[in-house]
Amino acid sequence: MKISKKGALALVASAFVYASCSTLQHTAIPSSFPSFFKVGHRGTRGLMPENSIQAMEKAMEVGANIIETDVYTSKDGQVFVSHDPTPNSTHMLYADGSEIKKADEKKYILHQMNYADIRKFDTGTKYYPQFPQQAKIKTYLPLLSEMIDSVENYTAKHNLPKPIYLIELKNREDYDNKFNAVPAELSDAVMEVVNKSNIGNRYYIQSFDVRPLQHIRKKYPKVPLGYLVSTPKFDENIKLLGFNPDVYSPNAASVTQESIDKCKKDHIGFVPWTVNTIDEMQKFKNMGVTGIITDYPNLFKDLK
Repeated sequence: MKISKKGALALVASAFVYASCSTLQHTAIPSSFPSFFKVGHRGTRGLMPENSIQAMEKAMEVGANIIETDVYTSKDGQVFVSHDPTPNSTHMLYADGSEIKKADEKKYILHQMNYADIRKFDTGTKYYPQFPQQAKIKTYLPLLSEMIDSVENYTAKHNLPKPIYLIELKNREDYDNKFNAVPAELSDAVMEVVNKSNIGNRYYIQSFDVRPLQHIRKKYPKVPLGYLVSTPKFDENIKLLGFNPDVYSPNAASVTQESIDKCKKDHIGFVPWTVNTIDEMQKFKNMGVTGIITDYPNLFKDLK
């Protein structure tokens, strides 16, 4: 059969699109990852000040095999750990121990501050009503590099398994260049930290925002990606992302057997958040999830 030049070009283009899509659909989760993901949310928020080095170490001590943390960049380009873009008056204090008023939080946009000043906030001595078991210790928001080095040293010293690091990029369109770096800049900054560390492929990156995930999949195709979602609309969520993530992490309230089964069929890990009772954890494990994100990784010891 004779094919015109135009037809030949169309076939080449179709083949390229197919090859590109095939590449994007692959799973990047290393075989060395645990068979069941026991994820300590913000370290172990239920027991220690969230996103502190102590919370990460405690999570590993009580049974997590993956520790989750959130990241931003500072004015001077440092990648630091925090869930919120400003000091959270619920559980943070000024350096001298005085209260931060709710109305004053946005006076201190962390992305617009140098890291030396961010580090001065006390993130661990104020009582946190939502987590009454949380230990009260004076601590701070660490650099991502410092957190990794500290946890690596701690696990080696105490003969604990080496963790997988789950790094959440805190991007949103309304955050761009105000509350955080734009997705590509934040992604590249995090990748620079990770590549300078000694953790090899013991990490994966997640976000609610599809933009950093799309950037990483294109620029760093071997990096495993987790897609965080709040809505139960599985097909729409995947369509918005544009490719199958390696891990799909929905709000626990939106979990259905159908969505778990769809992920299994497409070889996508399924790790819901945030599951804080042993009964609910057991229910999800029995449904066939890949893992669980919890504020209380100490509960994993009771999971069958």
